[in-house]
Amino acid sequence: MAVDLGRFGVWHIGDQWGPELASGVEQLGYGTIWLGGSPAAHLRDAEVLLASTEQVKVGTSIVNMWKADAAEVSASYHRLEEDHPGRFLLGVGIGHREHTGEYKSPYETIVDYVDALDEGKVPTDRRALAALGPRVLKLSGARTAGALPYLTTPEHTRQARETLGAGVLLAPEHKVVLETDQEIARAIARDFLARYLQLSNYTSNLKRLGYDDHDFENGGSDHLVDALVLHGTAVEIAEGLNAHLEAGADHVAVQQLGKEGPDLLPGYEALATVLL
Repeated sequence: MAVDLGRFGVWHIGDQWGPELASGVEQLGYGTIWLGGSPAAHLRDAEVLLASTEQVKVGTSIVNMWKADAAEVSASYHRLEEDHPGRFLLGVGIGHREHTGEYKSPYETIVDYVDALDEGKVPTDRRALAALGPRVLKLSGARTAGALPYLTTPEHTRQARETLGAGVLLAPEHKVVLETDQEIARAIARDFLARYLQLSNYTSNLKRLGYDDHDFENGGSDHLVDALVLHGTAVEIAEGLNAHLEAGADHVAVQQLGKEGPDLLPGYEALATVLL
């Protein structure tokens, strides 16, 4: 892998990130800052994060293929690489059928987009794919550095590693709530998960892992919520995050729920003491 992501990184959508959180995460020793959501093709938000830090890597998770022109994204990649060499990983993905009016032939769209990144001379090992199912996982290994699964479990990581084989990047995201009161933690988790448990690519993937329709009712079963959002002490959460590494992940992107902006730093500091 051309970009060393470290074992753990921090994942948030763009409006959560700012210079204080970014520099704080870097100082705590996390290897990668993940810019979630659908960053625009100009990648200015990633540029701000790179400029606000010194060595930590920055990755997009993910640039939406339906919204961001591949030629513009390629040009933006080269701008960032020139100004911050070796620190940026371009994560791209197909997005969600429910959010895209023109959504069609998703696999072929991914292939065409990766072809366009080839034309834009974005190196294979400096780009990665959002991937859940076996077909796109295999494509991620064949045409990019590897896979960036979102909303998954260590069991998915185990299966994904079997699909990808050795030597291919596997960097799942996992959500956490630093809260020992189980009911409070689950309430925070359900509030966040509500938007995702209505999206077919996630529910289909979770069904492949053995969950059923009942698990998606009423904000998610305890069984499902606890699997998707780890909660408890930093030590307890770290055990769940390390399970991804034990299952074959190279890197885990941690997304802390329940706080915002710089208020997230104490939680990431607590986790860093046991993770890093």
